[in-house]
This record gives sequence, C-alpha cells and structure tokens, in this order.
Amino acid sequence: MVGFPLLLIPLAIYNIIVFLMPGVSLAEPVVRLPLMSGAEWPVTLSDMLLALGIVVLLLEVIKGARPGAKYLTDHLLSLIIFGGAVAEFLLWPRFGSSTYFLLALLALADFLSGLALRARRGTQMVAADAISRRGTRRADVVVAEPQFDPAPSPSVPAAASVAESVLLDHPQPKNAQPEVTPAGPPPELVSPGLQPGNSAPPPPEAPAH
Repeated sequence: MVGFPLLLIPLAIYNIIVFLMPGVSLAEPVVRLPLMSGAEWPVTLSDMLLALGIVVLLLEVIKGARPGAKYLTDHLLSLIIFGGAVAEFLLWPRFGSSTYFLLALLALADFLSGLALRARRGTQMVAADAISRRGTRRADVVVAEPQFDPAPSPSVPAAASVAESVLLDHPQPKNAQPEVTPAGPPPELVSPGLQPGNSAPPPPEAPAH
C-alpha cells in the first residue's frame, strides 16, 4: 500500500492561497496571542504553514520508522514533491519567499530521512538474518553431534556383587574357646627311693671309742 505524502498538504495550501486568493497576504498577522510576559505574538499565515510543515514532517518520520512502512513508491513521491516545490520557487515570482523555501526544504528533509531510515532498517534486517542463520547452524551442529552413553562392561562385576560374594565365601570367624580336658587322678610321681622293696640299707653305725 502506497502512503500518502503528508508534506503535500502545506504546499497545496500555499498554492491555493497564491492562485485562488491573490488578495490574501501571507505576512499580515491573522491573530495576536498575548504572552505571560505581556507581549503580543502576531501569528501570520506563513507561521501557520511552517508549523504545519514541521508537524507533518514529524509524522512522516514516525511513519518511516515503522517496519515495512516506506516503499520505493513513497520515496519517489517525496522526491517528486520536492522537485515540484523547487521548480515553483525558482520559476514563479509569488513563490519566491522565505516561507515557500522553508517548505521546500522540509520536503527535502522528508525525502532524505526516508532514505536513511530505509537503509538503516535494511542493515538491521541483514544483521538479524545473519544472527538467526548462525543460531540455526549451531543448533544443527549440536543436534547432529553423537551422544555416547558409557554402558557398564559385562565382564566387570558390580562392587555390591563382589562384596556379597566375598562375605558368602568367607564366613565370619567364630570365637575360639579353650578346650577343657576332663578332670582325672593326678599323675603319680615316680621316685626311686620311695618305692617298696627297693629300700636302701641303713647307713653303718660309727664305732664307739
């Protein structure tokens, strides 16, 4: 959808005043506004047209800042309006005023701002596209990377089974109790001098003096 160039509005009003109302002066004050300082501000048609042109330029910049708002046809229309304003300023005597020159300058600012916003938006779109492509490639690499899950080796028994087998093969040692031999008669002491029948002869008596 082609956008309507809003800078055409103040330029069209100026053309209407010049061609259809030749007796109207752009420099005469239309209204006088009292200020807080006590002075009066005379507002002319030129001031109103310039203020309207500035507001319209602001709206055009806001429109151009939106994504996809300005197409090539919009820039072409802005260029045509600027060319027509310059031609009228140079060729027609009643358009040779500071007011119309400033309106033509606002049309030029609208054209250049549209081009600048379009170029910046194109750069941002290219950068965003490149970043999204990098993210997609990284995601593909992560997905394509094989996952290796270490499986337990069947030849190596688990630590719990080894401990259980050791406990089963080696039972707990029983408390050793000292062996008690049955009580019996005390062993006889064999003494060769005390056995019957084997008594030794008495010692000889000493002679009497």
